[in-house]
Amino acid sequence: MSAPADDLDLIGRRTAQRTRVVRALIDHGGFVGARALHGILESHGARVGLNTVYRTLAALVAAGRADVVRDRGGERLFRHRPFPEHQHYLLCRVCGLSTPVDSEAVESWAEGVAEASGFAEVEHTVELTGLCPRCRSSSH
Repeated sequence: MSAPADDLDLIGRRTAQRTRVVRALIDHGGFVGARALHGILESHGARVGLNTVYRTLAALVAAGRADVVRDRGGERLFRHRPFPEHQHYLLCRVCGLSTPVDSEAVESWAEGVAEASGFAEVEHTVELTGLCPRCRSSSH
């Protein structure tokens, strides 16, 4: 897994607050909202403003070092991306468990659409949600 310094090199000025945000996102391991991440930082005594959390997460996404999905309520959830390769996830709508999925078919499809249409620099968002085995069995 990359160190926060690697990510900080990609997103601009190094500050103690940005370092704490990146480290907290890495340590969290899964998807987390900006407000929840801010709460985690505060619970550990870190003095980081919510705006700094939002700006740092946005910079990580722009640099390709964080993935983002939306929960059922529309909130953006972030997960650290240790490698620059784009990744898709299957996200449980109940507990938030995220599982990386093989996305070769999606990537090939997006590239084919871009090529056929003559577009360049095409970006895409694919969100797969469902019920994980544990939540599915507890709902029956």
